[in-house]
Amino acid sequence: MNPIGLPLRRAAVLVLLGVVALGGAAGCSPAADSAPRPAPAQESLPTGTPATTSTATDVGWVQLMTPMNQQAVKLLTLAAQRAAEPRIRDFAVRLRIGQEAELSRLKTLLTRMGLPGTDVHAGHDMPGMVTERDLEAARAAEGPAFDRLVLVQIRDHLRQSAQVSRSEITSGGRADARELAAALVTARETSLAELERLPGAVRALG
Repeated sequence: MNPIGLPLRRAAVLVLLGVVALGGAAGCSPAADSAPRPAPAQESLPTGTPATTSTATDVGWVQLMTPMNQQAVKLLTLAAQRAAEPRIRDFAVRLRIGQEAELSRLKTLLTRMGLPGTDVHAGHDMPGMVTERDLEAARAAEGPAFDRLVLVQIRDHLRQSAQVSRSEITSGGRADARELAAALVTARETSLAELERLPGAVRALG
């Protein structure tokens, strides 16, 4: 497989984020995306295209979901250790296990698609991404304030990654990527329902 250039990968992410209608120009920071972008990939495959042929949407999705999960795992690790509410700690442990299992599948897919394992979005402000600033704020917070921060950040991560994964299901070209995206959506819907029932969720999430 020929390597896919960074501008195309960024364009693919913008396609994904545009499909879920985030309101305004979502995606990487303007400075990171000032270079001209190629036309978005087609949302449907031409007749006869193999199900294992990667489209720009597939590339954009797997290269966005991988760091999103990696960053969420860091926050969930903190929550499992430091949440004041025991039910939030238990939730963080179980969700971290699920996100790590997804990461294993995402990394396998990256390899199968011939893509590098590096984070092409490092330093970018992506919707639903737990940033290093978020992690610093979490480390500085304690007690109920820490719990509220975790609930908000993880809720946003789950919602956004579910939306982007739904776009992969409808617009992606690879059957294995669409299958994994469907599994992620199901897992996030279940986790969101549980998160909203946790103590303090009503106050934290408004």
